[in-house]
Amino acid sequence: MSFMEFPKVNITIEGMEGIKIPKMYKIKQIYDSSKIEDLKSWTLKELEEKLPEEQKESFKGKRICITCGSRGIPNQDLIVKTVLDWLKVKGANPFIVPAMGSHGGGTAEGQKDYLKGFNITEETMGVPILSSMEVVQIGELDDGTPVYCDKYAYESDGIIVFNKIKPHTDFKGKYESGLAKMCAIGLAKHKGASMFHMMGFPTFADRIPKVAKVFLEKAPFAFGIGVVENAYGQICELEVVTRSNLLEREAALLEIAKSRIAKFKMNSIDVLIIDEIGKNISGNGHDPNITGRSNSKGFEHILDCKKLFIRGLTKESKHNACGLSAADITTRRVMNDIDLEVTWTNVVTSTMLNGGKLPMYVESDREAILICIRTCNNIDFNKPRVVRIKNTASMDYILVSEAYYDELKDRDDVEIISGPFEMEFDENGNLVD
Repeated sequence: MSFMEFPKVNITIEGMEGIKIPKMYKIKQIYDSSKIEDLKSWTLKELEEKLPEEQKESFKGKRICITCGSRGIPNQDLIVKTVLDWLKVKGANPFIVPAMGSHGGGTAEGQKDYLKGFNITEETMGVPILSSMEVVQIGELDDGTPVYCDKYAYESDGIIVFNKIKPHTDFKGKYESGLAKMCAIGLAKHKGASMFHMMGFPTFADRIPKVAKVFLEKAPFAFGIGVVENAYGQICELEVVTRSNLLEREAALLEIAKSRIAKFKMNSIDVLIIDEIGKNISGNGHDPNITGRSNSKGFEHILDCKKLFIRGLTKESKHNACGLSAADITTRRVMNDIDLEVTWTNVVTSTMLNGGKLPMYVESDREAILICIRTCNNIDFNKPRVVRIKNTASMDYILVSEAYYDELKDRDDVEIISGPFEMEFDENGNLVD
């Protein structure tokens, strides 16, 4: 691990004496809340109904693995345990393979440790977790790009590809984050992820399905499990897919995911405060499909956000600060929490070196917010439009400044819960959570 102790800084800016932090309202943003109520029963139903009888019978005595990635999935441990127990009933000998490209510091132990944050351990799951960075080349694309697969997974009798299907944070296409990408990058581990990223994100939309087709042909693919979240971070779709319909069903599920993603109910924000970012929240730490801030082009239209202040890293991110580069400002507290080796390994693998840049920092949250307001151009300093969220996976209850009241008070998809009130700071000038 590699940490730095960043020095204290004192910034003097003319005109700060007239800047004030506005009072806030707590609001509820209302989205489609339909979800799967009983995930265990739903998962078992999908397994029994979507898989052919002869395939289910063939699992007896076979070593079957299931992938677990770095993305936070609601009740991921419950779903994985349900599948593992179902496999045992069928007579299989299941195990888990971490499938997260270069995440977890690009090491076998780091990736195994990453899963602990999701309550996925050998003890809780009752099966081995075989973690390795060793891969096997199973084919190549027409352009010579090698296709790799985790060695343990490839040597198994069947691979269950399990992942969340959602819009990607760096490119747009028919297949973005999901099962095909798990085949192309997650299971390819650090070596394969590095090779795939070398041609850049603009090529992903075209190349991911090509790699997935090679994987489906050459690897011992058993079946896939794709999940989609609603705007409240709850699973609204969970579907078992087969070799013959994986790409077709993933494309359909991605369209559902895009329609269910949370968005701000306002199009313009002067200062956006995000309490935490992390790889368990989004591959970019925070979702550019919500913030409009990405290391890649194509997200600029999402949100007019003048200044972004990021306050912290999630515990689950293991000090990976990917996404912090999008911030206009942070605090020294956050800077001292960054593991540069873990973060920059991830950045280099992606080839997006701009993702490794570090933002300006100050000593306290109060100072950061005041500087953000002060440096916004052409705004009403008496009524700054300030929004605070916990993270981009928690978009229902958020805080908005008084300037939004008239705009939101009569909307059917917004409920004003309380306010106005002052944001509370501790003796060090940091926001009270």
